[in-house]
Amino acid sequence: MFLSPRAWHQSARHRGVLHSTRTRIPPPLLTNPHRHVSLQAGENKTGHIQTGPNEGILFIDNVFPLRLQKLLGIPLDASDKAPGLFQNFITSTVAGADPAHVLSSAAKPIKALEVIPRLKEGGAFVKFSHDATTSTSEVETALKEYLRDKNIRPWWSPFRRMRANLVRGRPWVEDMFQLPTSRVKVQFIPSEPGAEAVELSQEQLFAFFRPYGKLGDIGTQPPDSKVLPKFAYLDFASIPKAVMAKNCMHGYLVSEAEGGGVKGTVLRLGYERKVKAHWIRDWIFGHPRIVIPIVAAIIAGITVAVFDPIRTFFVKAHITRSLHIEDNRFYKLIKGYATDFIGTFRRRQDDDAGMEAVWDDRKGNIEQLQTWLMETADTFIIVQGPRGSGKKELVLDQALKDKKYKLVVDCKPIQEARGDSATINAAAAEVGYRPVFSFMNSLNGMIDMAAQGATGVKTGFSETLDSQLAKIWNNTTTALRSIALDSRHKDDKDAQLADDEWLEAHPERRPVVIIDNYLHKSHIDNSLYDKIADWAARLTTANIAHVIFLTNDVSFTKSLSKALPDRVFRQISLSDCSPEVAKKFVITHLDADVEDDPPHKDGSPKKLPSQHRADLNELDTCIDLLGGRLTDLEFLARRIKTGETPTKAVHEIIDQSASEILKMYIFNSDDDSTTRRWTSEQAWLLIKSLADTSTLRYNELLLSDTYKTAGESVLRALEQAELISIAHGPNGRPATIKPGKPVYHSAFKRLVHDRVLASRLDLAILTDLVKIETATIEKVESELLLLSQLNAQPRTLTPRIQYLLAKLAASQEKVERYEGESKALKKVLGEEY
Repeated sequence: MFLSPRAWHQSARHRGVLHSTRTRIPPPLLTNPHRHVSLQAGENKTGHIQTGPNEGILFIDNVFPLRLQKLLGIPLDASDKAPGLFQNFITSTVAGADPAHVLSSAAKPIKALEVIPRLKEGGAFVKFSHDATTSTSEVETALKEYLRDKNIRPWWSPFRRMRANLVRGRPWVEDMFQLPTSRVKVQFIPSEPGAEAVELSQEQLFAFFRPYGKLGDIGTQPPDSKVLPKFAYLDFASIPKAVMAKNCMHGYLVSEAEGGGVKGTVLRLGYERKVKAHWIRDWIFGHPRIVIPIVAAIIAGITVAVFDPIRTFFVKAHITRSLHIEDNRFYKLIKGYATDFIGTFRRRQDDDAGMEAVWDDRKGNIEQLQTWLMETADTFIIVQGPRGSGKKELVLDQALKDKKYKLVVDCKPIQEARGDSATINAAAAEVGYRPVFSFMNSLNGMIDMAAQGATGVKTGFSETLDSQLAKIWNNTTTALRSIALDSRHKDDKDAQLADDEWLEAHPERRPVVIIDNYLHKSHIDNSLYDKIADWAARLTTANIAHVIFLTNDVSFTKSLSKALPDRVFRQISLSDCSPEVAKKFVITHLDADVEDDPPHKDGSPKKLPSQHRADLNELDTCIDLLGGRLTDLEFLARRIKTGETPTKAVHEIIDQSASEILKMYIFNSDDDSTTRRWTSEQAWLLIKSLADTSTLRYNELLLSDTYKTAGESVLRALEQAELISIAHGPNGRPATIKPGKPVYHSAFKRLVHDRVLASRLDLAILTDLVKIETATIEKVESELLLLSQLNAQPRTLTPRIQYLLAKLAASQEKVERYEGESKALKKVLGEEY
């Protein structure tokens, strides 16, 4: 049992303790902590507080730190040790107020019998007794006035004072794991079994509960609800007000006079969580026009802030080869020892053998390239030549062999990739751009399409192929600029220059970008090359890097002029080797293997093929047939190594080229009509014409009947397929037509000398010409028939009729000649195999 206020005062005087309401320290809440614990679940743990005659119960809030308990998230009075822990925390000396002392100070005749603390609700029940002349309402009024006048505020709540109210119902004192909330659920319960409870209206509920605090809302059940017992929700402005209402009105009996029905209605109160299920998810799906752009912006921000630096790092590592083990100095050291150990068994690479003669012949081109790389000129460098002429080897292995930082971008795998994802992966692989999430492009496109159908606006999730490629090129530009500036030091003479000025002043420090296979299959899609040219133009104009284009196409100026319209390009055109250089290349290639062989055991000197092989005298004639293309010369040298004579090797190469021509340009054209833009007759006429002479006049060929329809587009397609090469004359116009490779001229002659093949293809051309002339005759006859049907034929029609008759006669003469020639060809086909 608690000490009465008077007994506590008497004991305090003996200890010399002052206890005024403001300055004196109030008595402690409990002198017996075990008694305190026993009251956590009510008297005798029944969950209720029993009152007798002339007794009442008050609830006082702000006795304990409610917010602290809410922050901790556990009901502290659910543990038997909690009151003992709080005994030192909320003693009268620390807290500044004791419910029993406050009650006795407010109303002198009142005696506090018990204090039942509610730690998790931040208050306490005070059971008191009073004399017969004093009512409980008078005690409540006196206590409220006292708290208002004294304005008692605990130290943990400096802005909210203590409040008290009379408990009008039958409070339920429980120690379950339940924290108070600002929403209270009121259930309407019958006062006795078999009776009927009455559902109170909003006005009635407001009258009962408004005295305990401001109400935000009162929610009642729908009229058609079948849920029993009936209930309503009370939303208070704050949790302390809800706690006061719940503890004072729980178990209150609403009488018939108050609207509770004949038997009355009991109010059962409990806390209710104001948590709407899935409200975050519902809000997100309910506002797609707001959420989707925000999510897209967040993803874009994360990509820029996190992935872009990583990608730039990998691009930079790809260019500097910092992650390549072949460039590690320890690896080079070990490799050097191993090379010295097995040096006697090492043989020279066949690809390198014989190239010294070619480089000596092209020494001027190599020096010219190196000079251009030392100059400040914001323009492109173009190395143009047919396929197999050694463009890439000239640039990388010779001109740039001492250049530390160079980036090779091969357009062939990018152009031949199928689909956006494959194209992005191919472009990223060329520059070392990673990580690549190309698979997300299709998924984002589907999300964007679905969101646009739902909201009506684009979300920005999906990105086009151009935007993805632009990111790759931009990250590469950043890496190249960083590499160029890494060689700059603070102690340089021009350290005060800005970055752009320093890059312009030091062209030798810039990395080199080599764009290989430029305009490869440009007839399919030229947009990729336009983007690459624009990126290369930004590199050169910003003095970030030198750009060298390697191309087989002679019409490169048309594409590159779009990117740099006001610049004059620096160009090197590589042609086939001269006969002298070609012969030297083959001989050097043959001698290279013998020079690398170990010496003879008997000490005799090595015999080089050029010294003891008599059949090498045939090389002059063979090279005239083969030409100076490096790939063909290397093929010839390898055949000669196997023991074949040069003449036989050349004829084998010519036969193989002739077979390739038949397969690629003549036969199976119907099966491959979707990709071929020429007919077998057009290709054969070109082969037949070039077999007689190595050069054709461009416009003369277009005058033939076979090339009347789309003749120029057919020639461009055949040039792209490398059957022919078109040389340009003055003002850049096409002037002459030559075989695509020198060996093709001999292959053309070989095909024309095949009587059966020539007869078959010539017959197809004649058949096509007969169709053309027959169509002309039918057109002329139709017009003559129309003119003959006129009633009166004026003299002005006579020249037209004569012209048509002459044209009809000429076409008929051609048809007769073509048919005569066809008979002879058919005879050959019928007699020979």
